[in-house]
Amino acid sequence: MPTPAAAAPSPGALLSLTGIVKSFGGVRALDGVSFEVRSGEVHALVGENGAGKSTLVKVATGAHAPDAGEVALGGRVIARLDPLAARRLGVAVIYQQPALLPDLTVAENIALAEEQGAPWRRVRWRERRRRARELLGRVGARIDPDAAVGRLRMPEQQLVEIARALGSDARVIFMDEPTASLSERETEHLFAVIRELRAKGSGIVYVSHRLEELFVVADRVTVLRDGRRVADRPIGELDRAALIRLMVGREVSAAAGEAARVPGDAVLEVRGLRSRAGGLREATFTLHAGEVLGLAGLVGSGRTELARTLFGLTPADGGELRVRGQAVTIPGPERAVALGLAYVPEDRKRHGVVGELPIAANLTLAILRELSRLGLLDRAEERRRAEQMSARLGVRAPSVEVPVSTLSGGNQQKVALGRWLATRPSILILDEPTQGIDVGAKAEIHRLVGELAGQGLALLMISSDLPEVLGMSDRVAVMHDARLAAILPRERATPEAVMTHALGHGAPDVEAAAAR
Repeated sequence: MPTPAAAAPSPGALLSLTGIVKSFGGVRALDGVSFEVRSGEVHALVGENGAGKSTLVKVATGAHAPDAGEVALGGRVIARLDPLAARRLGVAVIYQQPALLPDLTVAENIALAEEQGAPWRRVRWRERRRRARELLGRVGARIDPDAAVGRLRMPEQQLVEIARALGSDARVIFMDEPTASLSERETEHLFAVIRELRAKGSGIVYVSHRLEELFVVADRVTVLRDGRRVADRPIGELDRAALIRLMVGREVSAAAGEAARVPGDAVLEVRGLRSRAGGLREATFTLHAGEVLGLAGLVGSGRTELARTLFGLTPADGGELRVRGQAVTIPGPERAVALGLAYVPEDRKRHGVVGELPIAANLTLAILRELSRLGLLDRAEERRRAEQMSARLGVRAPSVEVPVSTLSGGNQQKVALGRWLATRPSILILDEPTQGIDVGAKAEIHRLVGELAGQGLALLMISSDLPEVLGMSDRVAVMHDARLAAILPRERATPEAVMTHALGHGAPDVEAAAAR
């Protein structure tokens, strides 16, 4: 499809990009793309992973210099834009993976976006904390300003990132998957903030794969496909199905449940598992071969803490674990892998992939012993295995030799999943496996999960996307207050039932009680 002709920037345009071209290693990421955001507008930017969204955001914010085209702010063409200049010109970015300094406190991270002046100026610590509490309150976050960012959970870091952007008083704010790890309540707070910013004349660029959100907050939508702009329309002219067709060039059905599966033998039995260090109060359940057990709950309910304890990342100090009928202890990940467990974590950039390494090295990182002889790595076999897994998962890249950091977020997630599938596990723990993945890639992951379960793999799938949990799971376990509160069979796992237990208002669950 030809690229729509670039229109002249609107009189009210705060930011405009005209005819942007950008290539990496011979691959054209952007091909003559034009885009603008106006004063008092929420402009959604959508497309499949690899469509060019992240590259366009980085050009607009000075992280990448375009090969051709112009960037204008406030009607003035900026010849050489860098991130510092963009920030000074009123552009802020909320990244999908928070770009915070982990060793600094929450208040210090927020202050970095606001405070200017000589490095030897006096620091007003009380004012910093007050300002941090004010901004965190605007997004509905109850976070200690003196807490070290590195000790916060991913949803909390996301809220700090949003608060920091608000504190910069930017005229143009890019929001890249801002609700990916937020609860429904936190998302509503963010939407209220967006409406407030729009009313004050700010321009918001909203990047999200959660299409239902666009129809709530966006005024206009631009669709990218294969590095080209294929549509720029008022959101009211489109519905979800039409938007998906523009993004992928084909029909993609929403996540639908698999036909009822017949589970096999119990492969993982958990009885009264506890971890003071990990913040897990109690969990009891059984996971069977060929089953997808969804794990739902509100942010902070203990879902990730349960996964980390099972995989040995945080020590258990109570309870019993059985793998294929044998009582075991899991003091660390090495023992977990030896027992057939694999864990794809929520934060792929920090714990899922090594961005500086090639795709091939990432995909084979967990099976180096298989690929080595006398301490020497068989590079040809590494490449063969990597190409095989890459093709299986549909990783979009020119070669398995390119660094993972050059891939889109969704493709990085596929690489993180592929690394652990290479170990041929019998138990796979997936923490937010489709977070930040576009609708086409999400459908591929759903298909793969179904295939893996059909092949006898036992899957524990953690997700904040309730329709995903309900559609993909054979049973749904619900966490509340760091405890496993209920285990619901598929026929009783309704949105109302799950949320009732997640809020701590559910009656004692029959299946959960029986498990105990």
